[in-house]
Amino acid sequence: MIDEVLGELDGATQKAREALRRDLGKLRTGRAHAGMLDTLRVDYYGQATPIAQMANVGVPEPRLLTVKPWDKSQIQAVEKAIRESDLGLNPQTDGDLIRVPIPPLSEERRKDLVKVARKQGEDCKVSIRKARHDALDLLGEMKQSGDASEDEVDRAKKKAEEIVSSAVSDVDQIIAAKEKDILAV
Repeated sequence: MIDEVLGELDGATQKAREALRRDLGKLRTGRAHAGMLDTLRVDYYGQATPIAQMANVGVPEPRLLTVKPWDKSQIQAVEKAIRESDLGLNPQTDGDLIRVPIPPLSEERRKDLVKVARKQGEDCKVSIRKARHDALDLLGEMKQSGDASEDEVDRAKKKAEEIVSSAVSDVDQIIAAKEKDILAV
């Protein structure tokens, strides 16, 4: 029973770190990557559709994205979705291809992105701490109901703290690497 609680805690911390990596991957670092447009949705025949499900997104150069919608009638809608997004991009239509130049990041924008990365890291730490709180509550209930001895619960609480401190240090390393990536010119 105690092993299950610790296993759930470990799984929750792993999921939190994976979500953080996924979120940080969407942050712009001055270099083009196809994942930059993953969060954008286009009104496609009445449905909010991700761009990746209705177009090919390519990266021919480090500072250029190309988007080629499969349905040529949707070029204007895709261009409008990119232009109106909060990514600060200015797409240009070239026949049936949309070129999206990636402007270099200003120092101010880089600092803003670092703040966003730190906030996402802090949100991840909060979810890890919540998982720890839930695990400690379950261990406390086991102790009160007599399912586990006091010594077993104390050892499990120490193990839970080790899992959480390891996860938090991993989050700090992930954020530090992303900050370095963002601030690199």
